[in-house]
Amino acid sequence: MKVRIVAILTTDPLASVVALLKPEPSIAKLVNGGGRWRVERTNMASPFYCAMVEGTCLLAIRDLAPLVLEAGDFVLVPEVFDFTMSSINPPPSGAPHLPLETGPGMFRLGEQDAPTEVRCLVGHCSFASPDRELLVSLLPAVIHVRAQGRLIALVQMIQEETQSDRAARDMVLGRLLELLLVEALRSVESTMAEPGLLRGLADPQLALALRQIHAEPGASLSVQALAVAAGMSRSTFFDRFRGEVGSAPMEYVAAWRMAVAKDMLVRGNIAMAELARRVGYGSVSSFSMAFSRHVGTPPGAFAARRQAA
Repeated sequence: MKVRIVAILTTDPLASVVALLKPEPSIAKLVNGGGRWRVERTNMASPFYCAMVEGTCLLAIRDLAPLVLEAGDFVLVPEVFDFTMSSINPPPSGAPHLPLETGPGMFRLGEQDAPTEVRCLVGHCSFASPDRELLVSLLPAVIHVRAQGRLIALVQMIQEETQSDRAARDMVLGRLLELLLVEALRSVESTMAEPGLLRGLADPQLALALRQIHAEPGASLSVQALAVAAGMSRSTFFDRFRGEVGSAPMEYVAAWRMAVAKDMLVRGNIAMAELARRVGYGSVSSFSMAFSRHVGTPPGAFAARRQAA
């Protein structure tokens, strides 16, 4: 018996990317700090977020300018490897900086007898998508927004749910994480975003083409057809798409088709001819060749490896 597979397709590109990322909960904690303190993390390669409830601190991410985080701020890093959080006046490098666990999901940083000057909600999650690298590349490297009460409230809900043992906890956490990502991404000022999906969606004409790509990856898509959908000449559309989104239109189309194909392959048993049709290929052989070229392995072998993991 064939299992019916429903791909995550929607006319909203932002929603489709977040859904395809499949965020899963990992760590959520309340951190208090007083005096001089520093926390360093290396080789993480995972999403990180922080909501400042009280006080001010520094966040330094490798290869990026340091950020001063103040009460009411929210920061999300879709993929962070090395970072340091510290008091505004941090201790000397190499000084002991181990946090003290004061309760379930609660940690203390800095001098134990110093008054609490900083309170923040810190979390890590993971992206279970088989094409997380592509999807993360569509997002800003760092999202830093101020005075966003909705984001603070969502992080508080994630913290509370993480510490609970209620029915459907994992499902609730997954939905809250999706909401957090969507809310954070749509809080970014388009003028502050680097080339990528958010910059493309901020352009009303490019947004029409992006919605078509995400909603209908199996349609007959071409630069000319997408330019017509966007109400632009072919050359103007090509140049603006590449400048705002960061890749050529058909490179983006091919990458999105492969992301959808990977998701369907991992989800379960679907006839290869049907899968090929849904992502815009006229035959199994043409899809298999494109998939092997893009991924480095045939679709059947990819599905078997992922399902066995």
